[in-house]
Amino acid sequence: MEHHHDHSHSHHHHVEGKNLLFSIVLNIVITVAQVIGGILSGSLALLSDALHNFSDVLSLVFSYVAHKLSRKKASNDQTFGYKRAELIAAFINAMTLIIVALFLVYGAVERFFNPQHIESGLVIWMSIIGIVANGLSVIMLKNDADKNLNMKSAYLHLFTDMMASIAVLIGGLLMKYFQWFWIDSLLTLIIAIYLIIVGFDLLKKSTQMLMLFTPSHLDIDSIINEVHKISGVHKLHHIHLWYLNEEELHLEAHLDCSEDIKMSEFNELLDKVEHVLFEKFHINHINIQPEYKKEEDSKDFIVQD
Repeated sequence: MEHHHDHSHSHHHHVEGKNLLFSIVLNIVITVAQVIGGILSGSLALLSDALHNFSDVLSLVFSYVAHKLSRKKASNDQTFGYKRAELIAAFINAMTLIIVALFLVYGAVERFFNPQHIESGLVIWMSIIGIVANGLSVIMLKNDADKNLNMKSAYLHLFTDMMASIAVLIGGLLMKYFQWFWIDSLLTLIIAIYLIIVGFDLLKKSTQMLMLFTPSHLDIDSIINEVHKISGVHKLHHIHLWYLNEEELHLEAHLDCSEDIKMSEFNELLDKVEHVLFEKFHINHINIQPEYKKEEDSKDFIVQD
């Protein structure tokens, strides 16, 4: 019951790992090129883009390691394996997105009041390299980003990088033909605000999972109502519902039976409960404690231990 869709997952995860590795190599190349270009041209936009790219390299490496860890088998010491590694990576990547954005805001505002002459030709070429390389990485990770929060955090770093490079290109062209050196600051500011918005959303989602909050799209009351419709069930209580990682949704509860039934009959009842929980709510790991008129302090649906 619990593992009938694992096989299909192992295949697309293999693809993800390769794509991430390719993006890491590409980003290291871009970072080095942009640092050299930034120093030679005197463009802070290029240097801040390089800083952004370097944070990308770190976050991609982090995502890759977390992804590899999450495939490791469970053991006596780690009974869940490392399945939450990707959530931690997503959380940290979201934090770095926001921190990088704040640095960009600071740099852009300072630059706005002290515009400097910039060697625009070099800026234009460097930004084109950034757009192509990040664009390739973005296309490769797009599919995986929809399925996995960790991959999404890596994808967002790359996507914002591509947008930053496009902004740097526009800025370079405007500086070359119109001498508008302030445009550099304005574009940096826009990118930074976008970064803060997406970073915050990612931070919220990963925090909710790490804190074992009830998934926002599920309603405990409707789960209780569905289970209570099954004949033989008296009351489902002591409920805990959480995501272990994005693929595994766990429910733990006590099930008070309406009759004093045999264990073999309870197995049949449990099958029905598992079927309802999986079909209607996609809960794929279920741990139920059977009871019959057990004396307890509390029969509340949610019990604070």
